[in-house]
Amino acid sequence: MTTTSAKLLIDGFGRVREGVHGVLDGLAPEELTWRGEDGGANSIGWLVWHLARVQDCQIADVAGLPEVWHAQGWQKDFALPYPADANGYGASSTEVGAFSAPAGKLTGYYDAVHEQTVGYLRTLHEKDYARVVDDAWDPPVTLGVRLVSILDDDLQHVGQAAFVQGALARR
Repeated sequence: MTTTSAKLLIDGFGRVREGVHGVLDGLAPEELTWRGEDGGANSIGWLVWHLARVQDCQIADVAGLPEVWHAQGWQKDFALPYPADANGYGASSTEVGAFSAPAGKLTGYYDAVHEQTVGYLRTLHEKDYARVVDDAWDPPVTLGVRLVSILDDDLQHVGQAAFVQGALARR
């Protein structure tokens, strides 16, 4: 039986998925890589890839699972000019500008990450959320706090992608 906490998190990550599909739907390749009028902003494609990679890395870490990026061959399929373990954190403007992938590939990867996330969340019991997953912080980070942090980060990035989509539509 799925706990109330898991149901809430599943709903939240479901909203991320809806947002990802919403910003990618119908975009042409040049729209996915558009970086604003000054050419220096994060593109929709890069933002979606980054949020998917960070969710993938962090869920895999706390769940003790392999990253979808590697386990399902997405890293080879995308063939990005980044190191194999890149997730976009700390990327330079040049690295962001080097990103290119079609919308279908981005939604496919995000959907695979989402599936692994939801599958993991369904295994959790209320007591699991108190487990410390990172003691490098004061106070130490629990699983519950980490999951909310991942969700918050994803929602911010999908919101940024929606903002870029709106700017793109107005140009």
